[in-house]
Amino acid sequence: MFMKTCGIIGGMSWESSAEYYKLINEQINRKLGGLHSAKIILYSVDFQEIAEYQKNNLWEKSAEVLSNAAKSLEKAGADFVMIATNTMHKVADKVKSSISIPLLDIRDSLIEEIKAKNLKNVLLLGTKFTMEDCFYVDYLKKRGVDVVVPESQDREIIHKVIFDELCLGVTKDSSKKEFLKIIEKYETEGVILGCTEIGMLISQKDTSKTILDTTKIHCNFAVKIMCQ
Repeated sequence: MFMKTCGIIGGMSWESSAEYYKLINEQINRKLGGLHSAKIILYSVDFQEIAEYQKNNLWEKSAEVLSNAAKSLEKAGADFVMIATNTMHKVADKVKSSISIPLLDIRDSLIEEIKAKNLKNVLLLGTKFTMEDCFYVDYLKKRGVDVVVPESQDREIIHKVIFDELCLGVTKDSSKKEFLKIIEKYETEGVILGCTEIGMLISQKDTSKTILDTTKIHCNFAVKIMCQ
């Protein structure tokens, strides 16, 4: 059967990008069998550069880097592009406008999943940028999703663990306990793992609440498009 080529803008961090590559390939093989693997073109950026732009509120600069990556993926033959990180969807509109092929927005795939599971309210975990900026929370709320954002102290804990540990491939039991404590603190039916690295630390087996792992959801969305 015909398979579309997926273009991934990765490296933010490479830990989660590796998971994207693995999950998409596994799902394609399960769907098609045999020795089938996914047609993927990966453009991996230097996360240090992007992190500096984030830290200094230079989002236009990061948008330029990601737009150039998207254009390179289109030129290389990708049928669509996905940004393998939640935070950088802050510049999704600029990236989308720089190419003529579709951009698979992680937020759209998440909303589809939340509605399919009929969840009344969800807790958002992610970087401070994702939890505090309107590009994510407002996007979900405008589409009928009731989003709960952790208190300031909890946001600091989550952000620090993501950048100081998970982005470096480090998982600590102490951090897992902190995350689970935060999850149980808020009365929501679901929990958005709104950073593509959090799935390294938290999974469905850790809580009775419905876990919405954006990495897995985004990959599922991509595979569906690839096989249409």
